[in-house]
Amino acid sequence: MTKIHAACRLSLLVGLLTLCASATAASEIEQQRALFQSVYAAVERGDWGAVEELSALEQHKLEHYVLWPDLRASWLRANIKTVPATEIDSFVQQYGTLKPARELRYRHALNHVGSGDLPGYLKIYQQFYQGQDIAKLDCLALQAEIQAGRYQRVKTRAIKLWTVGKSQVDECDPVFEYLASNRLLGKVEYLNRYRLAVEERNFTLAKWLAKNIDQKHIEIAARWQQAQVNPEDFLRQYLHKRSGKVLREQLSYATERLTYRDPAIALTLWDQATRKHRFSEAQKLGTARHIALWTARDNLPGAYDLLQALSPAAQDDEVMRWRARVSLRNSQWENLLQDIAAMDDKERQVEEWRYWRSVALHQVGQVLAAKAGFESLSTERSYYGFLAADELGKNYALDHANLAADELKLTELEARPEITRARELYFVGQDSRGRSEFDAALRHLADDDKLQAAVLANRWGWHSRAIVAAASLGEYDDLAIRYPLPYQSTFEQFASQARISSTWAYGIARSESLFMPDIRSRAGAIGLMQLMPATGRDVARDIQLPYAGLATLTDPESNIRLGTTYLGQMAKRFGGNQVLATAAYNAGPHRVDGWLPLAGSIDARIWIENIPFNETRKYVKRVLAAQTIFHWRMTGQVRRLSDELLAVRAAGKTAQVASR
Repeated sequence: MTKIHAACRLSLLVGLLTLCASATAASEIEQQRALFQSVYAAVERGDWGAVEELSALEQHKLEHYVLWPDLRASWLRANIKTVPATEIDSFVQQYGTLKPARELRYRHALNHVGSGDLPGYLKIYQQFYQGQDIAKLDCLALQAEIQAGRYQRVKTRAIKLWTVGKSQVDECDPVFEYLASNRLLGKVEYLNRYRLAVEERNFTLAKWLAKNIDQKHIEIAARWQQAQVNPEDFLRQYLHKRSGKVLREQLSYATERLTYRDPAIALTLWDQATRKHRFSEAQKLGTARHIALWTARDNLPGAYDLLQALSPAAQDDEVMRWRARVSLRNSQWENLLQDIAAMDDKERQVEEWRYWRSVALHQVGQVLAAKAGFESLSTERSYYGFLAADELGKNYALDHANLAADELKLTELEARPEITRARELYFVGQDSRGRSEFDAALRHLADDDKLQAAVLANRWGWHSRAIVAAASLGEYDDLAIRYPLPYQSTFEQFASQARISSTWAYGIARSESLFMPDIRSRAGAIGLMQLMPATGRDVARDIQLPYAGLATLTDPESNIRLGTTYLGQMAKRFGGNQVLATAAYNAGPHRVDGWLPLAGSIDARIWIENIPFNETRKYVKRVLAAQTIFHWRMTGQVRRLSDELLAVRAAGKTAQVASR
């Protein structure tokens, strides 16, 4: 008994010591984090005095912080023109595996160029960047080779950089001038680049290149530009002229361009062109498919006949989808069943077509088969799963299951240097850098560790990384991780002021940014609710919110206020119809205006399926499903998705709930 009691006391003592050590370490890193944040802004401006003003103990703590290299690199970047190269080289050599050191090395290399030290740049380039095919760096290296008189190493590499179908980076201009002045660019080189420019539809570049070929190519390039800018005029002008291969390509291209603007006119002119000119089979198939698809997307008469008349070689998945959507839009239920049956096996099993097949079966009286389809789909936690459950009056598949936390693994994982760095970057407000390092670390983890990384990120409140880590393993059942509730009081306050539901705003924010306050889209939208700067400025003016551009849009509270206000404006504009307002938030209200029926109304589910933009169509479904889940998360109650689907009516008409 005594030995057992002694063992228990020892185990308890070890546990207490471990707990105390962990608490001490946590306190220490919190102090280091606070010190870092207190000096970083000054250091980033190049002022190291902020660090020197700290006490000796504080400096010691800061020097042993995991982000010390980031702090030092920031100061070196700010003072890169005056700091001795040896100091930078020493830093890079010590911390070269870390991203801040790699970024500093890149800046250091370019600083050699800026100061006229091309040999110094070339030394760094040859050691770290050669062979990476970065045009800017490659051309700077060639400048160094030219300056050093090593011409034999220049021609082949320079012509390779020259031979692209786009305008190269400015750093290549001196290299290309060297080629031209030494007559190393002949007609063959210009022709090669000209062809690439035409292939990439860079006709301005093609026209410039043609000046160094001959008058014929100048005229051809001018025709390409006309086909691009004024496709209808081009088709009418050249439709009845004798054609060679190039003109046929231009006529086909002009028809493609015109189709985006007016499929009906494009079809008329293309029919005339095919009677006059001998297009290749690929040109005829491709252009006919393009016209048929855009006739369907624009909801024009005759779309189904055009899609159905396409050659079997052109009947790909996208064509089959739009055949089904046109049948759906026209309530041609027998046709819809045939369209779905004609899809390949993989496409037929997509939730979209499983749902609509069941609807069509019900419409043609095959009630039992329809019910079986709805039953199968209603087990899915998704847009179509919810709609199927609505058809049956069943509960939604909202089963929540926490990811299993392994505390020992979590402790080990959090102690890894790369994970610690990522966490600290997030905690000090450098989200983008933190995401980059977290994702890099995630790629090298075993699946069990990835699972714990999701749990860990969620505990930190780093929701975007928790969602991504869980999704990378196909783990979708922990709804607290997948549908978190950050900034809840802020969302509720401003959603209430905008007279919209906070759950809808949450659905938008999750779909837009995964709750990343600093994220920027390729289109230029910024922040949690992904607002374009112009939209943010206009809404800020409407509500008299001081607007400072990027600083306002990346501030979570301001972004949520602006985003919910704008969403409320869209809801008001579209008569309270969340489907239309959600589509407008993504694609813009003027586009949605153009997608409204000319008269009468259409079931919102069918309208959603016929949104011409793939991105917007998926976005609307994703937001609606997310809103449903957020409502359950916040209230514990189910709000039927179908009850949110107001009929889509012609412009100026009042919305109403669509009957099922």
